[in-house]
Amino acid sequence: MNDMSDAQRLFSGTIKVTDHPTHTRVQQVSVDPQALRRFLAMVKDIDVQNLEYVPFMRFKMAEALIQACGEDLRGTLNAIVETREHGGFTIGLQGLSEDPDDFVKFGTAVAYLLGPANHDSMSGKYYARFFVKHTDNSDSYLRQAYRLFTMHTDGTYVSEATDWLLMMKFDERNAVGGESRFLHLDDWKDLGDFLNHPLATKPLLYKSPASKNVAEQVERPLFFQNRYGLAICFIDQFVQPATLEEALYLHDLSASMETSTGVQEITLPPGELVVLNNYFYLHGRAPFQKHEQLHRELMRIRGLFAR
Repeated sequence: MNDMSDAQRLFSGTIKVTDHPTHTRVQQVSVDPQALRRFLAMVKDIDVQNLEYVPFMRFKMAEALIQACGEDLRGTLNAIVETREHGGFTIGLQGLSEDPDDFVKFGTAVAYLLGPANHDSMSGKYYARFFVKHTDNSDSYLRQAYRLFTMHTDGTYVSEATDWLLMMKFDERNAVGGESRFLHLDDWKDLGDFLNHPLATKPLLYKSPASKNVAEQVERPLFFQNRYGLAICFIDQFVQPATLEEALYLHDLSASMETSTGVQEITLPPGELVVLNNYFYLHGRAPFQKHEQLHRELMRIRGLFAR
């Protein structure tokens, strides 16, 4: 695991790492605008379909970002996400482009500095773009604007690992509320109560709804140990309790997370993204205020750390 030392917090004026203004753990990474312009110029002739069809081109995006910003960027981003104290960062294009293709390219470059993306079955690509609007007929909370999107980790219902999660905002109009909510496992004061329960490490069954296009079923324990320490796997919509005792335990665990004082919110402007370590962060979304012209577009990429 990498450590984020004080010496790594500023690189030659190109990369600046500071504490996020609204989150005590997440780091805010700022890149010199000239470096971002160099990146966008370097990749302007690469089309998004090429990224979708040819996996090594996604790594070429990451290489272009390194060339534009310096090799230190890769080590810095990986160190932040793999260090338990922080485990997440925000970074963005700082208003230099409003082109959705540029957003896909930048998000892909950042993702592939960490490692390869998982296949996203919802979209059939390595990333998913989706809308949150006034009305929605989906079978999960992801696109339902006016209800709390409860705390969860990603990749619960697929067999492949999900080390990290990237979410990028593309566009937003008439949106009040809908803040991203993050809970670091170490900031959850009731953790010990649930960790010491007999069901804490029992494998539980996960199934996905039809919209996810995943037929497999997976059994996983809630809590487990890995190279990052104590980790969690949980989502209330897809875990399938087999007994009353399991259901009550899961209900109380979810309710405790939602009311935890450790939950902190972040608001992303269009063109900015957030990356979280998926093993010790839970994430969710606050409800929006109702508006018939509500519009938000997001991109999601999930993947593995390069080994």
